[in-house]
Amino acid sequence: MTGPAPLFPVFLKLTDRAVVVVGGGPVATSKLRALLDAGAQVTVVSPEVTPEIQASGVSIRRRPFQATDLDDAWLVVAAAPPDVNRDVAAAAAARRLFVNAADDPAHASASLGGVLRRDGVPVAFSTDGEAPALAGLIRQALEALLPESEVSRWVATAQKERTTWLREHVPIERRRPLLLQALAALYKDRP
Repeated sequence: MTGPAPLFPVFLKLTDRAVVVVGGGPVATSKLRALLDAGAQVTVVSPEVTPEIQASGVSIRRRPFQATDLDDAWLVVAAAPPDVNRDVAAAAAARRLFVNAADDPAHASASLGGVLRRDGVPVAFSTDGEAPALAGLIRQALEALLPESEVSRWVATAQKERTTWLREHVPIERRRPLLLQALAALYKDRP
């Protein structure tokens, strides 16, 4: 393989888990909502923070980053100048923590891709950190292709079918074709 390996996509359960955001500016602010929505217990470390961070109710340490800020953390977001991000990345690596370094791939071991959520179905995608603006355009295109009302019907159908499959011990390899049939039945009477 030539060049860097592609990223491994993963979804994290952050509910009640400590996440440290280093930096208090607009980039840190933009990461905060998704972390809070995921139930993370966020601590922001930065000498200065935006009014949005101040009003968010998260724990704030108004001072420069210290390596011990990462003690007990599950994930780190570095949204500071490159020299600070470098220190964060080193401290995270020493603790075997993944760090997302916003717009600083040299100091990142994790990339937060574009995300579209439709009725409990998160669709995440990445450009391996190489073209974040393209990820945003892809998200907009997927929003148009996946209307929320339809995804809601698909999820309800899939949940109902899964209950039946589990009860009847339907083998995994048969489930996808069965789901496709059930989803197609939603549209059989449409022109």
